[in-house]
Amino acid sequence: QVQLVESGGGLVQPGGSLSLSCAASASRFNLYRMAWYRQAPEKQRELVASLTTDYSTNYADSVKGRFTISRDNAEKMVYLQMNSLKPEDTAVYYCNAQIFNNDYWGQGTQVTVSS
Repeated sequence: QVQLVESGGGLVQPGGSLSLSCAASASRFNLYRMAWYRQAPEKQRELVASLTTDYSTNYADSVKGRFTISRDNAEKMVYLQMNSLKPEDTAVYYCNAQIFNNDYWGQGTQVTVSS
């Protein structure tokens, strides 16, 4: 069983920055594809960014050039640096770990972008 714990959410003004962190308990963390998803009120959960085991990245069009996903295999951490935040980025952000078609989720952290 993999446990994921997110942190770093909060309230930020438009144009500001936030950094999210996700701590994983996986024993072979380096074998997991890691990703961040988000879910806004009354909307479906959507992929924000993913990072494979060979460090290939994929971003939603809406966040390209503003968000950066990274990982530290030694520390079993994954990060999401969010810059130039917009009100439409407001959502609960979830950390996801995937291996062999098994998905694991964190509890989520709220990000609110508002003046």
